[in-house]
Amino acid sequence: MKLSFSTLGCPDWSFEDIIVTAKDMGYDGVEIRGVGNELDGTRIPQFSPQNAPKTKELLAKKGLAIACLTSACYIHDKNMPDDTVYQAKAYVDTASDMGVKYVRVLADYGPEQSGELDPAFVASQLKKVAQYAKQKNVDVLVETNGYFANSARLAGLIDRTGENNVGVIWDIHHPYRYFGETPEYTVQTVGDFIRHVHIKDSVMQDGKLKYTMISYGDLPVAACVNKLLEIGFDGYFSLEWLKRWDLSLEEPGIAFAAYASYMRGLV
Repeated sequence: MKLSFSTLGCPDWSFEDIIVTAKDMGYDGVEIRGVGNELDGTRIPQFSPQNAPKTKELLAKKGLAIACLTSACYIHDKNMPDDTVYQAKAYVDTASDMGVKYVRVLADYGPEQSGELDPAFVASQLKKVAQYAKQKNVDVLVETNGYFANSARLAGLIDRTGENNVGVIWDIHHPYRYFGETPEYTVQTVGDFIRHVHIKDSVMQDGKLKYTMISYGDLPVAACVNKLLEIGFDGYFSLEWLKRWDLSLEEPGIAFAAYASYMRGLV
């Protein structure tokens, strides 16, 4: 089992802090969703074409990998379609420079904004990015989010692109919480496409969602992990601790240590 954490969980840490902590806690990789005040992964200084070789050397020395570059490219947005594709391709370029296999894109904003979309348009945008990424040996991953947290819809979207370098980030929270999907159903429906996993936990209190430390909520985290291991999944199980968006959550050092301990206890 390979473990990583998203840098959403440590918004105040420097790149050096992130790498040292990941190494000290025995993580295998780090998922990049911003570093410090820079949310755009293509603008992180350590990933520039000039600095990429030195950064890759440092990561190799520490025995760490960049599990995924997690963009905020909303490929369903018809207001600026060319800009979105341009930004997604920039992420692909950075991934290629850094030797990162996966780039995340989104096909909806989230559950509160997940109205009917235009699947044909989304597929055409995704296809453009995927065809560019294929030349760079990069895969484009769509997260189970919003309208496409419905696994059947997401499977249909991927089939529609006809590109074999399009895959899924299974955020275990959204299909379960918003569509009532069981781990068995999600894995049966999109398991062949899953390349990366976001792990989080939550409960509903007084009709409101509250994120919790792993195992303190009611998501079937262990069942999700076990179903993936049963089908031979060998990607990263990445903690998505949403500290950047909710400063009331526990500090990253606490959350990251607890997550690593819990996950190792499952195998």
